[in-house]
Amino acid sequence: MNLLAIISEASAGSSQVATLGIPSILSMIIPFVLVILIFYFLIIRPEKKRNKEMQEMLNSIQVADEVVTTGGIIGRVLSVKEDTVLIETGSDRTKIRVVKSAIAKNNTAHEAAEEVAEAKPAKNKNGKTEIK
Repeated sequence: MNLLAIISEASAGSSQVATLGIPSILSMIIPFVLVILIFYFLIIRPEKKRNKEMQEMLNSIQVADEVVTTGGIIGRVLSVKEDTVLIETGSDRTKIRVVKSAIAKNNTAHEAAEEVAEAKPAKNKNGKTEIK
């Protein structure tokens, strides 16, 4: 009798799973997919964008740029090598060699200066201002 009860409960349980089927699986998967999408758009994508901008800034460092390191040292670039930068700090002309990845900010923005120069209004022969 005990074996018969176990078999009947097992068959009833399997029929219950079969009736739930695909809709119950979708109701469990949809929130999981939504959480993954939220993480992608709020965390992963902005981080990739920041990393790309940082790499572009490091690649655009030129001699005579003013840079700030992650340690807070402000200096002027004297030479740029593949992965190191020689900067001059202070009035006593102290020279420090730092790794490029230690540079947090480039205070001399070359692209921004070029864009501002292009956007300045120019006067034509008639004295009227034109915006290019």
